[in-house]
Amino acid sequence: MKLRWRLLLAAGLLAASLAGCGTLGYYSQAARGQLSLLAESRPIDEVIADPATSAQLKNRLATARQIRAYAVANLALPDNQSYRNYTALARPYVVWNVVATPALSLKPIQWCFPVAGCVNYRGYYGKDDANAYARELRQAGYDVQVGGVSAYSTLGYFNDPLISTFIHYPDAELARLIFHELSHQVVYVAGDSRFNESFASAVEEAGVEQWLQHFGNPSMRENYARYTARRQDFLQLLLACRRALAANYRSDSSDAVKLAEKARLFARLQSDYAVLKTQWGGYAGYDRFFAEPLSNAHLAAVATYNDLVPAFRTLLAREGSFRAFYAAVRRLAALDKDQRNRRLVALGGSTAPATQDE
Repeated sequence: MKLRWRLLLAAGLLAASLAGCGTLGYYSQAARGQLSLLAESRPIDEVIADPATSAQLKNRLATARQIRAYAVANLALPDNQSYRNYTALARPYVVWNVVATPALSLKPIQWCFPVAGCVNYRGYYGKDDANAYARELRQAGYDVQVGGVSAYSTLGYFNDPLISTFIHYPDAELARLIFHELSHQVVYVAGDSRFNESFASAVEEAGVEQWLQHFGNPSMRENYARYTARRQDFLQLLLACRRALAANYRSDSSDAVKLAEKARLFARLQSDYAVLKTQWGGYAGYDRFFAEPLSNAHLAAVATYNDLVPAFRTLLAREGSFRAFYAAVRRLAALDKDQRNRRLVALGGSTAPATQDE
C-alpha cells in the first residue's frame, strides 16, 4: 500500500508538471490516469506468450520489441524499461490535450511547472474532463482545441509502456513514434518546447531512415514515403494559413475586420484541404484535425515540431554519430534560450520563435 501511494503521489506530481495543473481535481485525475497506465501494463514477452493474445497483436508487439532493440543498438537511445511493457486501454487516446489562444493571437496560453517548465497545453485522461475545461476557456473568450494524443513521454521518470492507442500503427510510423518519445529522455529543456520537439523530430526522421534501410521492404519504404509526403503537404498548408493569420493580427485593421479576415482564412484552409485530399486520392488521415471548428489554437504549435529540425539534422551530420550528436545537443541545452536559438539559427533553423506573439 505504501508503494501504491508513493506511485500515486509521484504520478500526480509528474503528470501535473508535464501537462499543467491549477487545481487539486486536476492533480487527482492526472495521478489516477498515470498510475492506471502503469498498473495495467504487462511485459511484452508475457503478452506475446498469452494464448488469449491475438495473432495480430503478437505480431505488433514483436515488431515493437525489434524497434526498441534497434533504438538502443543503432540510435544510442536509452536502454531502460520504457516501451518494454504493454497497456491495453478502452479508449482511442491516452490523453486529450487542451490548447487555447486569445481570439486575435497565435500565442498559446502556457501553464508552468517544475519538471516540464512552461507548456502550451493541459492534458486530461478523460475526454469529458478535457471538454469541460475547454468550455470554461471558450466562455472566457479564448480559441480552444481539444486534441487526442496517442502517446507521451514521462521523460524517464516512469517506464512508459507501449499502448493500444498506437501499437497498430504501420511499422515505420510505430518506429517513428518510439524513437521520438525516447528522444525526450535523452535531452529535455524545461520551458523550451520548440527545442525539445524539433530535436526529437530530427531523431525520429534520421532513425526511421536508417531503420527502413535495415528492415524495410520496397512496399514499406514506398508507403512511408507517401505518408511523409502527405504529412509535409499538410504541414505546409497549415504554415501558410498561420503566416496569413499572423499578418492579419499584426495589421492596423480594427478587431472587427481582423475577425472577418480570420473567418475567411479558416474557410480557405478548409477548402484548400479538400483540394489536397483530392490530390491524395481521397486519403482522409487528417480529417480529425477539422473535427472541431477551426481556431487559432489549431495552429498555435504547428511550428514547434518543425522549425529547428533542419538545424538539428545539420548538427547530426556534422557530429557523425548519434552519441556525439546527443553530447552536442546537451551542450546547447546548457546555454540560455537566446544563445541556444542563435546557435540553431546559424545551423539552419527558423529565425522566428514558434510561439511569438502574433
